[in-house]
Amino acid sequence: MIFFRKLFLKMIKINNTVLIISSMLLLSVSSMLVVLLEPETFPNYFDGLWWALTTVTTVGYGDYAPVTVEGRMVGIVLYIFGIGLIGVLIGKIVEALSVFRKKRREGDIVYKDKHHYIIIGWSQKASYAVKEMLETMEEVEIIVIDDLEIAPILEENIHYIRGNASSMETLQKANVQEAKAVLIFADDSMRDSQLIDGKTLLIASTVESMAPNVHTVVEVMEENHIKNFEHANVDEFIFSHETISSLAVRSAFTKGISGVYGQLMRRSHGDDLFHIPLNNEWKTYRDAFDSLLQQGATLIADRQNLSINRMLDDPLPSEAELYVICDKKTYRHITEGN
Repeated sequence: MIFFRKLFLKMIKINNTVLIISSMLLLSVSSMLVVLLEPETFPNYFDGLWWALTTVTTVGYGDYAPVTVEGRMVGIVLYIFGIGLIGVLIGKIVEALSVFRKKRREGDIVYKDKHHYIIIGWSQKASYAVKEMLETMEEVEIIVIDDLEIAPILEENIHYIRGNASSMETLQKANVQEAKAVLIFADDSMRDSQLIDGKTLLIASTVESMAPNVHTVVEVMEENHIKNFEHANVDEFIFSHETISSLAVRSAFTKGISGVYGQLMRRSHGDDLFHIPLNNEWKTYRDAFDSLLQQGATLIADRQNLSINRMLDDPLPSEAELYVICDKKTYRHITEGN
């Protein structure tokens, strides 16, 4: 018993690569030997491998079994070494899966894929953003960065990285250079808007220094702080307080207008706002407007320019970014046609 105990302890310390190779060699050699020694019992190598696998995994169906002394000696070797070796291998696999799951929950991972979206700062707003992104594109890959001990949300395509978002090391783990966009939300745990925007600015500056070509969207508490962000080359800003206040005032003066804004901001049902790729056949805004209207979509803007109806005969620039209002079915039809 002491011999077997020492043997198993040594197996546990074996390098994983060596353990896998040793297991495969043991199964392969045992399969070939038993076929060579007992060709009548084991007509081909697959049957020999089947018997070896059922032996080392202690399944033992009994459909194949060696009858000669030599064949049974091979079986004894499998009993002594194979069962322990495969047992240790299975144990290491289970342990690796457990460690991986633990690392995912604690945010101790490195993301290596590309074209993902990074959300910095977990809050109720970030939760809504994740929900909206999944409703827009089910297969989207999302990285959440925060300093929470446990991941606030984990799915197959939602990952968590724990750390300081202004640290290059943390952003490197999220592979920020290969990301499609970065959303930076204001820290709701802080009360002073200057401190909040200061922290956001520090994160945005780090992101832009590492990934200047990645699209960045930043939540700013006060509009007069925008000038402090200008050198960071942030692509877009969201003003939480201003948006809420403006919507409240417009709703007070115009009954029901909040429903229009809500429809455009949510993708739950009905028509929505979509970005439409350019078609080479469109030479003017009127070409685009008429073509899209015939397909059931209404062209309303080129980037932030909402005066499309007053510039229909103007040439359509190659850098135009057109936005329409339509339903998802129409949007898919237009994009597939383009």
